[in-house]
Amino acid sequence: MNGRGAGRAERDRAGRELEAGGKPSLARALGDLWALIMRSQAPQLRLRTAIALLLTLAGKALGVWAPLLIGQAISRLSHGRGPAAGVGLSFAGLALGWALLRFLSAAAPQARDAIFTVVSQAAQRRAATETFGHALSLSMDYHQTKRSGALSRTIDRGARSIEYLIRTLAFNMAPTVFELLLAAAVLQHVYDWRYAALVMATVVVYGALTFVVSDWRIGHRRALNEADSEAAGRAVDALLNYETVKSFGAERRAVESYDEALVAYAQAAVKANTSLVMLNVVQAAIMSAGLAAMALMAGLDAAAGKIEVGAITAVTLMMMNIYAPLNILGFAYREIRQSIIDMEAMVDLWRQKPAVADLPDARPLTPADARGAELVFHEVGFRHTARSQGLNGVSFRAAPGSTVAVVGSSGAGKSTLVRLAMRLIDPQEGAVRIDGCDLRDLTQASLRRAVALVPQDVALFNDTIRANVAFGRPGADDQATWAAVDAAELGDFIRGLPHGIDTRVGERGLKLSGGERQRVGLARALIADPRLLILDEATSALDSRTEAAIQATLRRARQGRTTLVVAHRLSTVADADLILVLKGGKIVEQGDHAALIEQDGEYAALWRRQTRRKA
Repeated sequence: MNGRGAGRAERDRAGRELEAGGKPSLARALGDLWALIMRSQAPQLRLRTAIALLLTLAGKALGVWAPLLIGQAISRLSHGRGPAAGVGLSFAGLALGWALLRFLSAAAPQARDAIFTVVSQAAQRRAATETFGHALSLSMDYHQTKRSGALSRTIDRGARSIEYLIRTLAFNMAPTVFELLLAAAVLQHVYDWRYAALVMATVVVYGALTFVVSDWRIGHRRALNEADSEAAGRAVDALLNYETVKSFGAERRAVESYDEALVAYAQAAVKANTSLVMLNVVQAAIMSAGLAAMALMAGLDAAAGKIEVGAITAVTLMMMNIYAPLNILGFAYREIRQSIIDMEAMVDLWRQKPAVADLPDARPLTPADARGAELVFHEVGFRHTARSQGLNGVSFRAAPGSTVAVVGSSGAGKSTLVRLAMRLIDPQEGAVRIDGCDLRDLTQASLRRAVALVPQDVALFNDTIRANVAFGRPGADDQATWAAVDAAELGDFIRGLPHGIDTRVGERGLKLSGGERQRVGLARALIADPRLLILDEATSALDSRTEAAIQATLRRARQGRTTLVVAHRLSTVADADLILVLKGGKIVEQGDHAALIEQDGEYAALWRRQTRRKA
């Protein structure tokens, strides 16, 4: 299985486990993290991982060994037997050995981080790209109900939590447990079982209270995340729709709404931080009590002659060395639980299934001929969840190379028909076919290469005009780009710009007028050279002169391709080969312009109203 297939399988597995278990457990998180590391495609992945683990364990072992040397050094010095120079040299040697071991113990994690950063960053990138790609694969209904800012924050937090969990679980929690067990074994072997028991008892009490309080704080963290996402969503909504905000003089309202979200975030942050302070105080009390008990026990034993004087320093330093990772253990547990909360949202996103997906045996659309596509709707039915009606029993055939127009009042089902033709949604009844193939049997990538859409409201990327036009055909050269630009009646406009075709169009293309955006959208569709061209009110924002020029261009563009035109102005589709009149989700009339006028039905009434209004 390739990387993409493996990634999809892992996401599906994570989604199924979340559905079954409610929350992702630590074991599941470890499994997901290991699988993510293995498919991260980092250079020298296995070698870097092995070296990083070895360095981590070596650093922990050296940290346990170092206090024994300084303890021996102090004991040698306290006995003072033999020449002073010999005692001094012995003490100096042991002290330098202790310092060297402490240095190596501290340097090992730094070397580990330098080696493993490549792997952790690759895993973080893979998590982000997989989640981003899955989000883009979801249906239009999902994106229409999801705030862009909140979705972006979910991907960002989820990816960052992956990197943190990899670093913490692999290189802090597991090695810390190893260090605790090793220290307990050394204390029991070198000194007495009571020292090991005291260390383990302190760790158990510390860990139990840390886990209990941290679990209680989970609700505060979740509320903090929800408030953060809400604030980000409101900010992005206002920024994306700043024209609407300004048009209604609603800047103050937008700011007040954002401030309300920040107030909720601040309140959640206060609760989270207060509970964190309480946890830190409890942890410090347990640590201090354990350290005092260890020092008292060692001092009494030294006074009784059971251990050497240097052992007091050794066991105290060893206890303090244990406390450092123990403190990290508490912090790590809190952060791991919080990161798992962040993962929940990302895993939930993975669990979302696209309403439109390729079948396992989907095949690519066969290469086109020069005639254009044959588009067939056969008894197609579709009902929206948010509307009372959609399409009902719609059937028609667009012959190769023909122009088919769809007209009707707002809400008649025209946009639904366009989405079905592009397979942005699937019919609930009947079938949509292109060149004899059910769209559901084809790969979406091959279908989208064969179909191009020019919508009424063209959304552009915050990039150059060149990039937006060439988006329709990646890798298009300058000649092809300019040919599409000129065909869309944009050439003169672009040549008059200070930066020409490399002019940036701003967020969603808002630096351009509505008509200019539509012409860029038309150029983008033309450069794709589709066999089926869909025009959804593609000239509604143009002036009469430009619209006439564009209509002439479209007539030329129709050669060798099939065109599906959605229009409100009937004059723009009077020359269509077939006109479909939609009403209430059904085709109530169909035929060419002359035949429909002669029928004196719905189309003729619309024609009279529009021509009378124009007159």
